[in-house]
Amino acid sequence: MKAYDELVDFLAAGTTPERVLMFKPSNESSLRVRELIQKEKIDKLNDDERSELESYFQLEHLMRLTKARAHSYVRHQ
Repeated sequence: MKAYDELVDFLAAGTTPERVLMFKPSNESSLRVRELIQKEKIDKLNDDERSELESYFQLEHLMRLTKARAHSYVRHQ
């Protein structure tokens, strides 16, 4: 999945709290999530797509937690 690759590459390259706060998924990943959400609204997701969407939600949750922690680090510097 592209979103996982993006996040792994971002982390593997090394980062700072400031860069974590600026991280955004690519347009491609964002478009894919929107597409899956639209399909979900009309109940047209197959099992693979449902799993893919759930993975995106898990990544988003992880990044929200990471950004909250990064914000704390920046504030205390």
